[in-house]
Amino acid sequence: MDLNGILQVVSNSKLVDPSEEKEHATSIGSRTAFQELLQRSQKDPAMFWDAVARELVWYEPWKEAMSGGLPDFQFFAGGVSNPCVNLLDRHVEQGAGNRTALIWEGENGDTNMYTYRMLLTEVNRFANVLKSFGVKKGDCVAIFLPNLAEAFIAVLACFRIGAIYNTIFSGYSEKSLKDRLVSFEPKVIVTADATERRGKAVPLKEKVDHVITDIPSIDAVIVVNRLNSDVRMTAGRDYWWHELTKKASIKCEPARIEANEYGIVFYTSGTTGKPKGVVHSGMAFVIQNYIYAKYHMDHHEDDVFWCTADIGWLTMHIWGIVGSLANGVTTVVYEGAIDYPTKDRFYQIIDKYRVNKLFTAPTALRMLKSMGEKPLQEYELSCLEVISLVGEPFDAETWQWAFEVLGKKKICINNTWGQTETAGSPIAGAAWLTPMKPGAAGCQFLGAVLDVVDEEGHPVKPGTLGNLVIRKPFPMLCRTLWKEPERYYSSYFSQVKDCYYASDLALIDKDGYIWVVGRSDDAFNVAGHRLSTMEMESAVLECAGIYESAVIGIPDDIKGEVPVIFARLSEEMKETDELKEQIKSRIVEQIGKIAEPKTIIFTHVLPKTVSGKIMRRLLKEMIVNGTVTGDITGLEDPATVAQIKAQIAAINSKN
Repeated sequence: MDLNGILQVVSNSKLVDPSEEKEHATSIGSRTAFQELLQRSQKDPAMFWDAVARELVWYEPWKEAMSGGLPDFQFFAGGVSNPCVNLLDRHVEQGAGNRTALIWEGENGDTNMYTYRMLLTEVNRFANVLKSFGVKKGDCVAIFLPNLAEAFIAVLACFRIGAIYNTIFSGYSEKSLKDRLVSFEPKVIVTADATERRGKAVPLKEKVDHVITDIPSIDAVIVVNRLNSDVRMTAGRDYWWHELTKKASIKCEPARIEANEYGIVFYTSGTTGKPKGVVHSGMAFVIQNYIYAKYHMDHHEDDVFWCTADIGWLTMHIWGIVGSLANGVTTVVYEGAIDYPTKDRFYQIIDKYRVNKLFTAPTALRMLKSMGEKPLQEYELSCLEVISLVGEPFDAETWQWAFEVLGKKKICINNTWGQTETAGSPIAGAAWLTPMKPGAAGCQFLGAVLDVVDEEGHPVKPGTLGNLVIRKPFPMLCRTLWKEPERYYSSYFSQVKDCYYASDLALIDKDGYIWVVGRSDDAFNVAGHRLSTMEMESAVLECAGIYESAVIGIPDDIKGEVPVIFARLSEEMKETDELKEQIKSRIVEQIGKIAEPKTIIFTHVLPKTVSGKIMRRLLKEMIVNGTVTGDITGLEDPATVAQIKAQIAAINSKN
């Protein structure tokens, strides 16, 4: 699977050295020291993880740092601790109780702030509320909330008492909500009366009311009063958050939790098929994301960190909750869309709170780039130091814009790769310690051993496209699928012996950087030639006036499949035949005549999840079937589907 277009992108990408001054100010002090640590961690992961875990608080020591192998493994077996203690109590006890832990801002401008001591108090209150409903270690709690401070508090309270939690994206339909609740069987569900999204009230309690009769496991519904909506409250089942917490004690003894006990169940958000409930150990999740965030972001105690993800995606838990609080920094939580009510809202928040560390998605940066430089110039953004990203391939052109225009060549950009199943990012760089490479996902990170293999599981040569696998377990890797252990083995471990199969296409370049070019099911074959989404999309993005692209393959009687391109235009750009010809020429020039698209569809919208992933499967379904059968309420804006369907129908009518 040697793709010339991808190889050209890889060969054109050069290493960019970070600031030496910033390098020496990191916790480890030098690139050389970090490389030595990286090599030791991969040579002897057990010793590395043992040392990391000892930086945190434990009640009882572990017998063995690492035992077993893929797919069945354990870390810190017998060790007893508590995730919440390591995220909150530890800092309070070390004298940092008055440091700001959480800054919350609503879409309508409402704000609230919590110090570490204040946040611990509220977490204890809500932990006691859960206990008053009989929730104990191992019981399930569902959290159906937007980005509210109460969502953070609920997660931390579950950590404190050892409850297993699942957060569900607040934009999901009643069907998606019901599917997850039926599978998870929570004892308590936490929701809100409503939330705001782009200025409109989105009812949440009403959705819960419509599905709860089919969820017999639920004993109580706890409701946050966000918008003071008129909602139905059923006596003996429904309770207001503020009334319950007002009466609750501010003291709550943390549960003693063995390091491998389940703490989190997170359902994959696919639009088709039955969602998979990915299970993570609570303590292992905290340990690894503590050290990963420390190096990915170069976290220091005076950082102001903002993760733009939604609480309904694991990204927020990895970076905005665990990674930030474990490192004792201040974390910003924003409720709404980052381009509402004005398109410069993103810059407003960075400037207002002096955000110096940012975690976002490539899609967000492409959107900002499309707006031009004027909104950016109205704000003082010199505070920004590190930007990390995850979600999908990050094109080199947008990387250059972020580095040169947004960051004035004074920032570190850390692209990463991770999945719901891997929790954090085992492919990444270390801020200020790893040379940056535009377009690459990074290198295999601390304690992670990955490889790129062919269909038979043999390692491929550098520069050759293959299947990404993980060869050794790490603490935050998923442990099973909720109530579906056999599906766990077949989904991830049946393809390559003794390896986790990521279902992603990747290659390793001459510098050891890994390029993840897309899902293996996003790749397609044109007359026997295997093409990937990244290969063609990178070529499209080089054309002026296009800031986002999605490529799919559709069935063809002669070639098997042919490419269809969706090109998202900048606001000032108009659709022209000349631009279509420019795109075709660029693709033929870079990839070959075989890749010439059958159709090019210009659009101002693309269907994306809140975390920024373009849903190419929906685009393919609309082209091939003319409709979408899967649930679309997980999209950032479900209305995009109707808009694109109308465009496709108009094109078909002309033809």
